[in-house]
Amino acid sequence: MRARPVSGCRDLAFGAGYAVDDSGEVALEDYAREVTRARDVEAVRREGDPGLVTGLHLCGLDAEPAPPLRADIEDFARDLAARSGGAGLGWS
Repeated sequence: MRARPVSGCRDLAFGAGYAVDDSGEVALEDYAREVTRARDVEAVRREGDPGLVTGLHLCGLDAEPAPPLRADIEDFARDLAARSGGAGLGWS
């Protein structure tokens, strides 16, 4: 994934870092995979502070996600961090 990007990989950087735990990370990746139809999604954690997710690395896309979709994904990350203490349980 991030270590070996290929054609069709895109980075989606968030405006802030969001505190999500491991289950929240899985929920965020699943959500982004579903709404973008990406083949693979990997959360990007802040270097030096791995408790914060600062974006996503998406693979298998033909084009950059549109700005409204990018905002929706970041809103989901923000909601995970605020609503459930960073846990992804309850999202499906």
